[in-house]
Amino acid sequence: MISEKMKPLMANNSAIRTMFEEGDQMRAKYGRENVFDFSLGNPDAPTPPEVKQAIKEIVEEEPDLILHGYMSNAGFEDVRETIARHINKTQGTNFSKKNILMTVGAASGLNVALKTILNPGEEVVIFTPYFLEYNWYVNNYDGVVVQAPTDKKTFQPDLKSFEKLVGDKTRVVLINSPHNPTGVVYSEETIKGIANILKKKQKELNRAIFIIADEPYRELAYDGVEVPYITKYYENTIVAYSYSKSLSLPGERIGYLVIPDELEESELVFDTASNANRILGCVNAPSLQQKVIAKCVDAKVDLDYYDRNRKALYEGLKDCGFECIMPQGAFYLFVKSPVEDEAEFCKTAKKYNILMVPGSAFAGPGYVRLAYCVSYETIQNSLPGFKKLAQEYGLR
Repeated sequence: MISEKMKPLMANNSAIRTMFEEGDQMRAKYGRENVFDFSLGNPDAPTPPEVKQAIKEIVEEEPDLILHGYMSNAGFEDVRETIARHINKTQGTNFSKKNILMTVGAASGLNVALKTILNPGEEVVIFTPYFLEYNWYVNNYDGVVVQAPTDKKTFQPDLKSFEKLVGDKTRVVLINSPHNPTGVVYSEETIKGIANILKKKQKELNRAIFIIADEPYRELAYDGVEVPYITKYYENTIVAYSYSKSLSLPGERIGYLVIPDELEESELVFDTASNANRILGCVNAPSLQQKVIAKCVDAKVDLDYYDRNRKALYEGLKDCGFECIMPQGAFYLFVKSPVEDEAEFCKTAKKYNILMVPGSAFAGPGYVRLAYCVSYETIQNSLPGFKKLAQEYGLR
């Protein structure tokens, strides 16, 4: 009954969503306060007050045709110009409205970008572990995912291995930093290394190779860690951004693509992406949220909210004897499983009402992901269970 292309997707339905649904069942049985659900990266920090105020003002002030009508597939020009100026101010770039394409969140933006530049059979290189939905995005356009390894101590890309994987079928390198699921921020040295390899490969192969930078966590970086803006290091870069995390608006589905002038045939790429926005069924990004964003470009969630959780969970797990690295960004901890089968480890954790996602759901077997975008009380109340879990595996 369903298409052959969808059958594998249904057979391998998202482990994250499945775990979240199981969490609902556990909450109904044991009570919400007694279930410690670290499975879903659903932003828990309060939405900045500027957002609510902007919504009120826009609903009252904007004409109905502007607020609810069609606009250019690329989005409102004034909104795009405002975003361009904000990026220029924060990143030292030189963008204008003609470089900004409004999208229905970053997921849609990634699909628009891939639809625009990827041909059937061409390869998309992705560093492991990674958000496995990328596989389906690439599959949408009959591309081929090539997994590139990272250093298991730092989760920074292994550049020597990466260089060997870039060949005559490589079209895209997909980079996510700050990173889901590890919380790592790719260093400037790493970004320069990737850029230099791709510059060399473009000349050798006489073909354009693009970086697509997926950046929904850009604003969530801790301890003064800098997140390199990749367009400054590599010209053929498209940036996909979402306000889901920076403003706690995941359900509003609002983001944008940056397509720099320096990108090869940038005007054609922009126009094609604008049309891809339409033919993929998005048509244009939500009009109300575009206007909201224009009023809130300088707003962001309280980073201290996540930082407090980050430190509490990391220190609590380390005290229990678990092995993990301190995340530099996003809101995830990637913890080494004390046994080879991390799915079994996750199953055991449920005895203590702790929900985690197996690393295999991110092409990272042997680890589990914990999303600490939860209440501080959830973290504190979960630690006795983690202690018992550690004792069960002989860690303490």
